[in-house]
Amino acid sequence: MAGNVTEKIKGKIMNKEVDRGKIREIISKYDGEKSAAVAVLQDLQEEFRYLPKEALTIVSDELQVPLSRIYEIATFYNVFSLKPRGKYLIEVCAGTACHVQGGFNLMNRLERNLNISCGETTEDAMFTLEEVRCLGCCSLAPVVRIDGNIHPYLTQDEIPGILKNYRKAGVKK
Repeated sequence: MAGNVTEKIKGKIMNKEVDRGKIREIISKYDGEKSAAVAVLQDLQEEFRYLPKEALTIVSDELQVPLSRIYEIATFYNVFSLKPRGKYLIEVCAGTACHVQGGFNLMNRLERNLNISCGETTEDAMFTLEEVRCLGCCSLAPVVRIDGNIHPYLTQDEIPGILKNYRKAGVKK
C-alpha cells in the first residue's frame, strides 16, 4: 500500500518524464564544475521537490563524479530528499524549546489533520510532513515552518486555518 501511495504521489508531482534538458541547464549554470555538486543538487531539489534517481545519474555523468559520491552528498544533507515531496514542506521543530512548549502536540495535530504520519506526503501531493531538530527560533517556540514561512507561538487550534490557507494558495498557483 505505501509503495502504491508513493507512486501516486510521484505521478502527481512529476506528471512527465525527468526533463534531461532542464537537468543539463542546471549543471551548465555551474560550468559543469565538480565542486558545484551540492549547488547542482540544491537546484535540482528546488526544481523537482526531490532528487529523482535519473537526475542523480545524469549529474554523475555530466560532472564526472562517481554516482556513489553523488548519493553520499544527497543522503548526508537532510535538506535533500530521495522521495517525492509535496508542494509544501511542513517542518515541525523538535528542538528543546519547541518540545518543552508543546511542539510534539503540533506534530500530532498535523498528522491527524493531514491524515499522514511524519515523513509522509498527503495523497494529493500538497503537503509533506517532517520533523527537524532545530529551526533556530527558540524564542518563538513552538514553531512550524511551512514552505519556508515560520509560524511562531503556534497552537494546535491554529493549524486547521493555516492548512486551509495553504490549500487555497496551492490551488490558485
